[in-house]
Amino acid sequence: MVVAACTPKIHEPTYRAVLMEAGLSPYYFEMVNLREHCSFVHQGDKEKATEKAKRLILAGINRARELEDIPFKEIPVTKAALVIGAGIAGMNAALDLANQGIQVYLVEKEATIGGKMAQLDRIFPTDDCGI
Repeated sequence: MVVAACTPKIHEPTYRAVLMEAGLSPYYFEMVNLREHCSFVHQGDKEKATEKAKRLILAGINRARELEDIPFKEIPVTKAALVIGAGIAGMNAALDLANQGIQVYLVEKEATIGGKMAQLDRIFPTDDCGI
C-alpha cells in the first residue's frame, strides 16, 4: 500500500492498523510525504511541486515493490543501565535511574567518586563543604 498525502507522523499508524485488520503485514506500507516535501517547499511554484510529487510517488511505488514482511518478535529486556563516570552528572543520572526502579551499574575509573566536585573545598552558593 502506497499513500501519498501529508505527514506520516499522524497517518502512518492508521494505515498500518488498516493493513493489520485486513490480515496483511503492517510492513507492506509506504508513505510518501507530499506536504512537507512538496507543498511546503514549493509553495510559490505549483508546477515544480507537481513534478516533484510525481517523482516521489514513483519512488514510493518502486520502494513498495521491495518491501518484505518482518516477523514480530518479543524479546525480554532486563531493566538495567550502565553509567560511566561517577562525577556529579554520573551520580545524578544513576540516582534518577535507580529512583525509577532501574538497576544501575555505576563505573568510575578513579579510586574516588565525585569527579571535579570532589576537588572543591566549598560549594557555591551555600558554601557547604565539597568533600
